[in-house]
Amino acid sequence: MSAAPTKHRPFKPTALRRASAGLMMVAAAFAAGCTTPGEETAAEAEKPQHMVAAANPLAAEAGMAMLRGGGSAVDAAIATAMVLSLVEPQSSGIGGGAFLMHYNGTDRRVMAYDGRENAPQEAGEDLFLKPDGEPMAFWDAVVGGRSVGTPGLLRMLELAHQDHGRLPWADLFAPAIDLAERGFAVSPRLHGLVARDKYLKRYEDTAAYFYDSAGEALAVGTLRKNQAFADTLRAVAEGGADAFYSGPIAVDIVKQVRAAAGNPGVLSYSDLARYEAKRRKPLCAPYRQWQVCGMPPPTSGGVAVLQMLSFLAPFDLAALEPASPEAIHLVAEAGRLAFADRNRFLADNDFVEVPLEALLDPQYLKERAALISPERSLGKAQPGLASQQAHSPAQLNPPSTSHLSVVDQEGNAVSMTASIESAFGSRLMARGFLLNNELTDFSFRPAVEGRAVANRVQAGKRPRSSMSPTLVLDRQGRFVMAIGSPGGSRIIGYTAKAIVGALDWNLSMQEAISLPNFVNRNGATDLEEGQGLEPAQAALEALGHEVKIRGLTSGLHGIRLTEQGLEGGADPRREGVVLSE
Repeated sequence: MSAAPTKHRPFKPTALRRASAGLMMVAAAFAAGCTTPGEETAAEAEKPQHMVAAANPLAAEAGMAMLRGGGSAVDAAIATAMVLSLVEPQSSGIGGGAFLMHYNGTDRRVMAYDGRENAPQEAGEDLFLKPDGEPMAFWDAVVGGRSVGTPGLLRMLELAHQDHGRLPWADLFAPAIDLAERGFAVSPRLHGLVARDKYLKRYEDTAAYFYDSAGEALAVGTLRKNQAFADTLRAVAEGGADAFYSGPIAVDIVKQVRAAAGNPGVLSYSDLARYEAKRRKPLCAPYRQWQVCGMPPPTSGGVAVLQMLSFLAPFDLAALEPASPEAIHLVAEAGRLAFADRNRFLADNDFVEVPLEALLDPQYLKERAALISPERSLGKAQPGLASQQAHSPAQLNPPSTSHLSVVDQEGNAVSMTASIESAFGSRLMARGFLLNNELTDFSFRPAVEGRAVANRVQAGKRPRSSMSPTLVLDRQGRFVMAIGSPGGSRIIGYTAKAIVGALDWNLSMQEAISLPNFVNRNGATDLEEGQGLEPAQAALEALGHEVKIRGLTSGLHGIRLTEQGLEGGADPRREGVVLSE
């Protein structure tokens, strides 16, 4: 277990009042429909010194309040994440986990922080198998306690704060506590997701929070208070993450999980008490004149994004029109190859052998890239290395999650992706927050044709993720970009698309994020519906692609450093904003 944060100040209500004014102004603008992606950057100084890009205006303002007060990028990320836990509860929160990439502007060092949930000690390989040995139906596994892993977000943020925080830990929770007590306006996205969800009414506490007395989803603009969450955050502000991982909060989490009607789980008090966030060695590889750094396992995102870029490096993407059929074909083929390796090899390498060096070996990547032809799709790609591990069977991976990017005045940067897995997680609430369903990111089948699956359930193991918080540097190690996205396993493709858009096509950060999405996960090539990509379908099919036109709701949030200063982008597909000064 990581040590408790040092030098805590007693929590003071005055910290709440200092953060209130800015948050209330942003709340009023948001409710009035005055905040759209990109507007903030245009109105700010020509060369902004610090910036936050996040999935909700109230959350971004909380981060900016920390930066104005002299806080670091990590301080701002923590404040932003706590407000997201309140106002965007369907996507992320303290009942889930996260991965964080940090860039130090002084020594140009990149660090990776792992706050991924892990499986309880009582969880076995048969966790998601029925008595007949067949896998449970996906949603039967998700809803209830069985899918809940040990939350990791707060332990990870505490660890990052010990390394890089400047403001007192308690101050970082003030904006979220204030909003929880005063109330926040239900956003259109939150309302829509509640209205469509089939499972939120299964548990009384959850239903009471998200629906009105008539059983209807809370209307857009409804003022939603959450005193229970405010009390939880106040305890964590005063006592550090230990207040969450032991004591009454931990007891209530375990009670909710183990007593969940119809689908109880096995999370225990000792699972919470023993949870550790981890510093990991980041994965970095060259891409043209840049250096790209991502998260190592247990997420597959870092490896897969780096592989995709390496497969694309031999091709002159700059000579192709952005999102043209020719460009989509090459990116899709790179995705096929990356996902073939991902699905076979990537898992928690504290438990299984993941051939990281081989997967990122320059000669191996060169040989794999040679399989891509501009004239014809290679079809279903096969893994490039021999292995005793079985291929992970395909299963649902509902898109949810949230990404934020921050740069502070010292040039430090954070790229952080947080999640509770599917929208609204397990649908269980404890102490004012939702609990994750991250354990359903494990393969339900522990073995295929007598061979073990790398991403099978094991006690204490972290399930494979696709989260891809990414930092781009120049070859001298100077910061260039922070980027990432929600979106299930399509996160990898969304992130790679934005990087290619910014670096190869020299689009602005906002343009690269807004660029239509196109993704291949070693199957059909998905094209984003309603974004002008429909004419590309015939050309791609002529090259051998199976094409599906569908909604592809990314949530990319990025910051790029240009000669004109910091430049941010927020995904117009969600409710994010960029704030800067």
